[in-house]
Amino acid sequence: MSLIVQKYGGTSVGNVERIKNVARRVARTFSQGNRVVVVLSAMSGETNRLVAFTQECSEFPISREYDAVISTGEQVTIGLLALVLKEMGYQAKSFLGHQVPIITDSSFGSARIEDIKPGNLMAELDRGVIAVVAGFQGVDADGSITTLGRGGSDTTAVALAAALKADVCEIYTDVEGVYTTDPNICSDARKLERVSYDEMLEMASLGAKVLQTRSVEFARKYGVPVMVRSSFNDATGTLVCKEDKEMEKVVVSGVTYNKDEAKISVLRVPDRPGIAALLFRPLTEAGINVDMIVQNISHDSQTDLTFTVTKTEFKHAMKLVKETAGKIEAEDVIGDPNIAKVSIVGAGMRSHAGVASRMFDVMAREGINIQMISTSEIKISCVVDVKYTELAVRVLHEAFGLGKTDVAEEK
Repeated sequence: MSLIVQKYGGTSVGNVERIKNVARRVARTFSQGNRVVVVLSAMSGETNRLVAFTQECSEFPISREYDAVISTGEQVTIGLLALVLKEMGYQAKSFLGHQVPIITDSSFGSARIEDIKPGNLMAELDRGVIAVVAGFQGVDADGSITTLGRGGSDTTAVALAAALKADVCEIYTDVEGVYTTDPNICSDARKLERVSYDEMLEMASLGAKVLQTRSVEFARKYGVPVMVRSSFNDATGTLVCKEDKEMEKVVVSGVTYNKDEAKISVLRVPDRPGIAALLFRPLTEAGINVDMIVQNISHDSQTDLTFTVTKTEFKHAMKLVKETAGKIEAEDVIGDPNIAKVSIVGAGMRSHAGVASRMFDVMAREGINIQMISTSEIKISCVVDVKYTELAVRVLHEAFGLGKTDVAEEK
């Protein structure tokens, strides 16, 4: 008997009919002799609706009460699914975060899971009950409801799978798996059979929206196999798992992009110890995440420093940086919200030379200027003008032979 954790996203439970479809899938898995834990998101659009309510009531909602409101969407879907399963003749029981319990810190809106005590769930599973758990939420040491941030239901599912020592965590969504790139840009995009934790982590952090980054970190840390599948058909999905030698043979596994990027350049910064710390400290204190950072070679004891932030945090970041720039006597601060980050990812980069030069050659032939570059063992990212995003994705996808036709020709 296997223990399977299944997670269904907002589109999969978007209305009662879709919840009934989920119930049929869950029932089929259970009837095959498996113990099943189901994690649900709120109905698509519901969390946005709840957020809007909080903003109507308060310009700056108190974070504890904000979490108490926006966590209710999942309570609705788990109750409805449990009801449908019972109507079908199955034993089912819904669990809120505090009933599991999923214990988190008190960082309301972006809480981190500290512990999961799975005894309650295991007792119900042993009695033949299908456990239906609210994603996205937990409880802190004071008993307050917390939420894990957008996409947090993925994290809930993988964390539960780790705590329960599940055989697999299945993430059901509105796509059939992880693709070599966005099929809306490249019609020839190919679904991957397998992808390593490291590759998926890079893809998720670089803009691929199939899995939430923190859920992949959990899966890698605890060795949880994750299968990404569609809830609307029975197609085989993509397995996210440990890297093996076969994966290293593929130089590039995918091309990702992220248009939620903005660039800030601080010109003629005094080049002396401690200046960078002074510049970035206010951003850190404001909770603004800095991504790529490039510093030019110093001339006349002055340098230029450029970095990227998300578009949503761009205006706030510019305000803070301008204030600091005046204090450190930098010459000017320039911002550009019209950029995008295009990246290639592949475990094979560790053992194959010339990948970066090939990427740069392809971009140059198309007249795409590269503004910033960032690399890791298995990733190369370039910042480009946002208008070149789709072109860059298409030419890189073709250059590295990632399309369906390319694979067919190899065979």
